Amino acid sequence: MKKKEVLKYAGIVLLTMTIVSAGFTNAGAQAGKSANHIDSQLDNFDVKWDTPGPTSAQSMPLGNGDNGLKVWVEKSVDQAFYISKTDAWGGELEQQKDPWMKQGGVLMKLGAIRVSLSPSPLAKDSSFKQILKLRNGEIWVQEGSGKDAVKLRVWVDANHPVIRIEAQSGSPVTINVKLNNWRAGLTDTVLENRKNQLAWYHHNSATTDPHLANLTFGAMVKGNGLVNKDATTLQSGKAVTAQLISIYPLTAVSGSGSQWLSKLEQQVNENEKLNIEKARLAHQQWWQQFWQRSWIFLGGDDLANHVTQGYILQRFVTACAGRGAYPIKFNGSIFVVDNPAWKPNRNAAPEKMDADFRAWGGQYWFQNTRAMYWPRLMAGDFDIMLPLFRMYANILPANAAQVKQYYGHGGAYFAETSPFWGGLQFMGPQVKANYTNHYFTPILELSMMMLDYYEYTGDAAFAKQTLLPVATAGLQFFDQHFSRDSTGKLLLDPDNAIEMFWKVHNPAPDIAGLHAVLSRMIKLPPDLVDEKTRSQWEKLYSELPPLPTTETDGKKLLLPYTGPQTAKFFNLENPELYAIYPFRLYGIGKPDLQLALNTFNARKEREKGCWVQDPIQAAMVGEPDVAKDYVSFALTRKSPDLKFPAFWATAHDYNPDEDNGGNGENGLQQMLMQTDGKKIILLPAWPSDWDADFKLNAPYKTTVEGKVVKGKLTIIKVTPASRMADVIIHTGQ
Repeated sequence: MKKKEVLKYAGIVLLTMTIVSAGFTNAGAQAGKSANHIDSQLDNFDVKWDTPGPTSAQSMPLGNGDNGLKVWVEKSVDQAFYISKTDAWGGELEQQKDPWMKQGGVLMKLGAIRVSLSPSPLAKDSSFKQILKLRNGEIWVQEGSGKDAVKLRVWVDANHPVIRIEAQSGSPVTINVKLNNWRAGLTDTVLENRKNQLAWYHHNSATTDPHLANLTFGAMVKGNGLVNKDATTLQSGKAVTAQLISIYPLTAVSGSGSQWLSKLEQQVNENEKLNIEKARLAHQQWWQQFWQRSWIFLGGDDLANHVTQGYILQRFVTACAGRGAYPIKFNGSIFVVDNPAWKPNRNAAPEKMDADFRAWGGQYWFQNTRAMYWPRLMAGDFDIMLPLFRMYANILPANAAQVKQYYGHGGAYFAETSPFWGGLQFMGPQVKANYTNHYFTPILELSMMMLDYYEYTGDAAFAKQTLLPVATAGLQFFDQHFSRDSTGKLLLDPDNAIEMFWKVHNPAPDIAGLHAVLSRMIKLPPDLVDEKTRSQWEKLYSELPPLPTTETDGKKLLLPYTGPQTAKFFNLENPELYAIYPFRLYGIGKPDLQLALNTFNARKEREKGCWVQDPIQAAMVGEPDVAKDYVSFALTRKSPDLKFPAFWATAHDYNPDEDNGGNGENGLQQMLMQTDGKKIILLPAWPSDWDADFKLNAPYKTTVEGKVVKGKLTIIKVTPASRMADVIIHTGQ
C-alpha cells in the first residue's frame, strides 16, 4: 500500500485506505464486467421446481410493486394464481374469527384465476418445469415435452397495471380461463353479460368505516380470441398454438360498481394500446436495473450459498410488493395463501382459513413494519421506502389534531399499532397500562430513517415536505408532553420501554432516540431549518437525561429504564440495545464501544428470527460469529408449510413473516458495511470463513463495490472516487 493511516477507537484497530494499492484489482476494469458477472451469479438463484402444486402452499410470488401474484400449477388445472393488490382494503369480514381482523380493515385478495389446457400436457406426460426468472421478473412454466409441450410465461408489468400470461404450444390446444371468487354472492359481484371478458369487483358500502367507504377493487380479464362460456369463464374460440391473456386490476373510490367499471374500462383501453414486445422489454429492463442497484453474493461454504439465496429472494419479494399505495404488511405482505390448519393458539383446534386471512389483521405495527425498510437504504431501493413515508406523513395532521384536542399541546406521535389512516385510540396517563398505550418511540425511529434517506439521496424536497414535518412534530410532542425533573432534565414518565416494560421512568429507547434525532436535526443546513427552530432543538437537547446505566461485576452496562429494575416484563425484547440499533449512539468507531459490547453480551432475550434485532446489533458491536449465526438463521428459516424458499416461518407473526427476512437482510449488510456520517467502515463484523462479492449504497449518493476472500477485502471500487478517502477497512481488535 502506498499510503496508510492507522486509527484506534476504543481498542478497535481500523485501517484507512486513501489510495488503492497494487494488491487491489483495477476498479475501472472491473466496472465494465459488473453487469455480466452479476447476471450470471443471479441466474444461479432462480427458483426451479420439477413437480407441480397441488395447492397455493406450493406457489411462487410475482409482482410489480403494487399488483401481485401467487402462482402454482395443478395437474387438473395447469395453472392457478391468486391476484393481490397493496390497496385492496375491505371492511370487516364476518367469517374472520381472529379479533385483530376486525381492526384496520382487511387487505384482501382480488380473486383467483385458473388457466387450463385441453388436451392437458400433464395428463399424459409428467415432464414439468416451473422457474422464477429473477433477472427478468418472470415465471416460466413448461408442461409436457416434444411437440405437445406448452410453455407459459407469466409477468406483472413493472411499468403498467397489467398482468400478462403468454402461452405457446407445439400443438393446438383449447385454453380455458376461469375466475374462482370464493366471495362471490357474499361481498363480491361478478358482472354478467360481458362480451369476451370477465370482470368482478368488491365494493365497500358507504356504511363501512369512513376511511374504507366506497373503496372498490377488482379486475378484468381479456385475450384476443377468448369468448365467454359464462360469467366466470373464457374459452378460446378455436384451438390455438399461442395465446395472450391480460388481467387488469384496479382499486378506486367509487360510489357504485358501475362507476368503478367506467374507470377500469378507461385504464384497459389505455393499456391495450401498448406494444406487447416493447412493454415486455421495458419490464425486463426495469428488473435488470433493479438488480444493478446492489448485490451480495456469498461464498466459502454451503451455508453461505443458502444465506445468499435468502437475501436475494427476500429482496425480490419486497420489490414485488413495495411500490404500491401502502407499505408492506409484515404479516404476509400480499402473499398470504390458504391456511388449512390455522391455530390461533397452541391449545386451539385447527381451523381452515382462506387467502384473505392473516393473523394480527390489517393494522400496521411499526416495530414489525420497519424491519423491511431499513435494509432498503444500503440496497439502494429508495423508491420502495416512499410508501412507508407517505403513509405516516398523511397520518400526521389527524394525529396532531388529536394530541392538541386531548392534551392541549402541540406535536404528534404515531401509535405502535394503527390502521393506514392513523389515529390515537388510547390517550392519557390514566389509561390502563398495556403493550402500546404509552409507547411513543415510532415517530423517533421513523425520523431517524427519514434522516438517513435524506443523507443517502440528498433529496431536499423530501426533507422539506416529509422529514421536517414528521420529525418536528415528534420532537415537539416530547418537549411539550413531558415535564422536567428537579435538575431541569426531561422526565419521561409514564413512558413504555417499547413493549417490554410498561409505564416506566426514563426508558432507554426514547432517550436514545431523542439524542440521536436531535443531534442530527440541529446539523441540518440553514435552507432547511431556521435559527429559531434550531435554538429550540438545542435547548431540548441540553435538557435530555443520560441513558440509564449500571455496573455489574466491574462492567458498565446500559439499562432499559432508569431506577430500580423491578418492572414486570411483557415481551421478549432488549430495550437497552436500542442505543446500538436503531439509534446508533454506540458502535464500531464510536466512543464507549466496550459499554455497548458488555450490554449486548449481557442481554437477557436471545431468541432468533422474526422481529429479533440481535443480528443487526451483533454486527454493530463487531461480533462476526454471533451476527453470522443470527443472520444465517433468519435467511434460511423457511416455513415448513410453504414451498418457496423465502416464505419465512410464522414465529410471532404470520407466514410469510416479512420482518424475519428484513432483519436478516439488514444484519448481513451491517456485517459488510457500516456508515457514520461520511465514514464508510468495511468488514466491521465479517467472519473469516466467508467470501463475498458485493455492491452496497452509502450516504451522499455513494456506492461501494468489493470482493472479500477469506475474510479479507481484495477488490474495491467507490463511486464517486472522491469518497475513497472516507473508506475505513476494519481489521478487528
